[in-house]
Amino acid sequence: MADTATIADFEKAHRAPAPRAPMTIEEAGLGPDQISQLFVKALYTGEATGVEIADRLRLVYQMLEPLIEQMRAERLSGVRGTTGQGSASYRYALTDLGGGRGRQYLAANSYVGQAPVPLATYVREMKAIAAGRGFVSRERLRGGFTHLIVDDHLLEQVGPAINAGKGVFLYGPPGNGKSVIAEGMGRALGGDLYVPHAIDVDGQTITVYDPVAHESLEAQDEGLSSVAAVVKAAPRDRRWVRVRRPVVIVGGELTLEMLDLTFNPISKFHEAPLQLKANGGVFLVDDFGRQRMRPQDLLNRWIVPLESRRDYLTLHNGKKIEVPFDVLTVFATNLDPLSLADEAFLRRIPYKIPVEDPTLDHFLQIFEMNCNRRQLRFHQVMVEYLIRKHYTPIGRPLRACQPRDLIDQVIALCRYRGQQPAITQELLDAACQSYFVDDAPQTEAPGRGSTDWMEEAH
Repeated sequence: MADTATIADFEKAHRAPAPRAPMTIEEAGLGPDQISQLFVKALYTGEATGVEIADRLRLVYQMLEPLIEQMRAERLSGVRGTTGQGSASYRYALTDLGGGRGRQYLAANSYVGQAPVPLATYVREMKAIAAGRGFVSRERLRGGFTHLIVDDHLLEQVGPAINAGKGVFLYGPPGNGKSVIAEGMGRALGGDLYVPHAIDVDGQTITVYDPVAHESLEAQDEGLSSVAAVVKAAPRDRRWVRVRRPVVIVGGELTLEMLDLTFNPISKFHEAPLQLKANGGVFLVDDFGRQRMRPQDLLNRWIVPLESRRDYLTLHNGKKIEVPFDVLTVFATNLDPLSLADEAFLRRIPYKIPVEDPTLDHFLQIFEMNCNRRQLRFHQVMVEYLIRKHYTPIGRPLRACQPRDLIDQVIALCRYRGQQPAITQELLDAACQSYFVDDAPQTEAPGRGSTDWMEEAH
């Protein structure tokens, strides 16, 4: 509990500063034409009040008001009614001329919604986030691993790696929690940061915020709105979303194309690559060496970003852009790192951390932890029986994932039989028989015995 409180206290004391809301078009960093196009596209689906449109674009209404009046003068939009006093409450709709203009804008770029932030603004904010991140202490690191049984020696290697913020190689036998350890590193980093809905690069739109990769904390902010009303704070730029520090995980499906901007030829805008979505957090390449490309090709893609902390992406028109690479990159593999990378690349990953098999004592603790999580009674004598019968005779190595997997099999079998889940010798034997290949019943080789019934039938 104390370790968890340490992380919670740190997050409260180190909440990321919110980007200040722009009050003018110049402060927004966008051209008047860009904002007008977003306004027209927002109205294309139907009428809305000035306040509603400002909310969709995440801009203050006073910035939009002169642009709206200009579009009314050009007969692109008109007023259909009002819900109150003032132009902010007018219900606006596109005219026939405005509808044609909307189709033209959507054909060129169908991005609709929150106004993007300029690339220069994004770079500035990410540098500020990197500068204010702070360091992980021993207590704070343990708080990120309270849900795991981890050897202290391993944590003593992980902690400095997090503080260095450079590449990490986690390697060792399969099933010992390399992926979970990488997630724990993200938990230990903790805190929050702001991610833009989209970035603008010379009129090209790149979407960044991804509900799959980012855990939004906006609901927490809404819950504190009543408190904020008492102590009036400067309005924040709502083009940014407050999220928990991201941990983006990719496995064998990773390709080189996924590490660059993705342009949709139908919608005519780009989507940020995975490492850009992970900026400020952790990017885990799981099962490294099992991707659909040579490991050397993937490693070569990372040499420059890991060294310079800058990445270079390519727009569909061929233009190269430079973005910050503030990512703790973790490569997890059960292959020998020496077989995957040469000396030049391994030098750029200063932390190579082996994740070994658990000791017998840790294996017992992991078994007990998983029993408690599933509300099963833990019997050490049952684990000793498991080791004595299914591990020691054939020299089977202990793996950190096995207690969880075997307990889940026991529970599934009990539910199938309609009995209360419990750990018994008979159920452990049945679980091992279906879990371990070398515990399966031996079938007779083709030949005498396997076809006897056919011969007898004739």
